[in-house]
Formats: sequence, structure tokens, C-alpha cells
Amino acid sequence: MSPALIIARHVLQESIRRRVFVIVVALSLAFVALFAFATAEAFARLNTLSPGRGTLDTGGLATVTLVGLGMFATLFLGTVLAVFLTVGAVRGDAERGLLQPLVVRPPRRSELLLGRFAGATGVCVVYVVALYAAVIEVVHIAGGRYPDQIVGPGVALAAAVTILIALSLLGSVMLSTIANGIAMFMVFGAALVAGLLNTIGTALASGTVETIAHDIALALPFEALYQAGLHGLAANQTGFTGLLVNLGPFGSGQAGSLGLDLWAAAYLLIVASLAIVGFSRRDL
Repeated sequence: MSPALIIARHVLQESIRRRVFVIVVALSLAFVALFAFATAEAFARLNTLSPGRGTLDTGGLATVTLVGLGMFATLFLGTVLAVFLTVGAVRGDAERGLLQPLVVRPPRRSELLLGRFAGATGVCVVYVVALYAAVIEVVHIAGGRYPDQIVGPGVALAAAVTILIALSLLGSVMLSTIANGIAMFMVFGAALVAGLLNTIGTALASGTVETIAHDIALALPFEALYQAGLHGLAANQTGFTGLLVNLGPFGSGQAGSLGLDLWAAAYLLIVASLAIVGFSRRDL
């Protein structure tokens, strides 16, 4: 077994030893229960509305909005898990004297980072996909409908969390544990602001605001992937319903593209390269 896989397995074993999974599962079940209750109540109160000459598809609107809400919660919870699994992966372990015995042995520093990345990514991707699938099923059981796309938004969530893990590992090379944790959550908050700016820019037809939001999303492509996933939920919605979804807090008018996927992959490689170079020069 390669050193990177051994370290990845160690990450999983350490998470089990510290009962990370017990806490995560318990809190996630509580979230799913509350989400199921709120979803059932929302669909129970739906009725057909007829604004103007068209008919608002309240079922479709509720389905997309509730799944969008679930996607936001999934991304947030996945981010919390990703940060706490990686926030002290380098500087934190070095300060506790855990890295020195490793880096002087066969595993290279790049293999150590790769192992931590693989372990955290495996845990977080499985968690995010499972929670997203639970959200989809809860909405389907309550409302009898699925969003327009299911697989694409799920893949976008998994990719977004993967980029966040890479950023957190890069931060763990450069910053102390506390500083890295603060920085990661501020980065996550900045990305959310970009999403809100995009909604405001679209509502006001302001090209400048939309451009600023678009640039921030590209600088933090996990937000662009998340927005693309939200757009996929209502890809087939048109008319007044589509407009309401795109202007809502859990909708997006930013569709995904091959260019975005390529940029996200390149961004991940750039961040990984910076982390490896920074770690190789770090005096432990």
C-alpha cells in the first residue's frame, strides 16, 4: 500500500477514534428530521395560484426551492466537516510534534498532503452525496416530484467540497490552526455574498453587480459550482415560475459549462501545487 493511502486510512481511523462520525451522523439525522417536517408542512399548504395570465407551478417552485435549501445546508455542513478534518493538518500537527517523526521517514511531504487530501475528500464526498440524496428523497416523498436535474447538482456539490478541502490544506501549510479556520469560514462567507450579489444584480438588471459577482465566483470556484448546481435544479422551469426560482435565495441564473468544469479542475491543481511547494519549504 502506498504511503498516501496509508495516511488516508489513518485519517479515517483518527476520525473514528475521536467519534467524529458519531457526532456528524447524529446531527445530520436531526437536520434531516427537521427538514422533513418543514417540507411536509410546506407541501401541505400548497395551492394553485394564477398570477396574471399564467399559472404558477407552485409544486415545481416548492420542489426546487426546498431542494435548493437542502443543497445550501449540505454545502455548509460539508464545509464544516471539511475544515475540521484539515484545518490543522500541517501547522497544527507540526505544533503538536506529530509531523516530525513522519517527514524524516519514507513518506514524502507531498505524499503526506495527498494522503490527508484523499482521506478528507473520501469522508466529505460520501457525506455530502448521502445528505444530498436524503434531501432529494425527502422532497420527493412529501411532494411527489423530483427537481429537473439530480446527478449534476450532486456532482457539483461534491466538487465544491473537494475544492474547499484543498484550500483548507493550503491554509494549514501557511497559517496556524485558528487563523486557517477563521480564514476558511470567511472565504466561505465571501462566496455566499457573491451569490447574493448575483441575485441582486439579476433582479436589478445591473451588469456591473453581476460582473463583480461572477468574478468573485470564479476566484472561488466552489461557489460557481454551487450556483451551477442550483441552476440545474430548475433547468426546465420557464415563465414566471422560472423567474421566481432564479431570483429566489436558493435558485441561480448561472448555468454550468465545460469552461467552468475545466477552470475548477485547473484551480484544484493550482491550489494543490501551491500547498506542495509551500510544505516543501516549510521549516518544521
